[in-house]
Amino acid sequence: MARKLYTAEQIINKLRDAEVLLSQGATLAVVWKKIGVSDCTYCRWRKEYGGMRIKQAKRLKELEQENSRLKRLVAEISLLLHAKTFSVSP
Repeated sequence: MARKLYTAEQIINKLRDAEVLLSQGATLAVVWKKIGVSDCTYCRWRKEYGGMRIKQAKRLKELEQENSRLKRLVAEISLLLHAKTFSVSP
């Protein structure tokens, strides 16, 4: 089966739909089938996006991107400093 990529907004909307179905008395197996995901995917989404609003999910993604950019920057700087100390030392 082909893997589908969902945006954070789509995931949050699917989780909201799942909560509505659960509140109406549907079982988890029925909910997973209706929103079109496996039990593992549902649990992973609940762990990552549970209780989040769309704006919060967008901000989370922005912060994750900024964090990875800053980590790369720190790695580059430390590599340059490390190379500089080796070239300067006798």
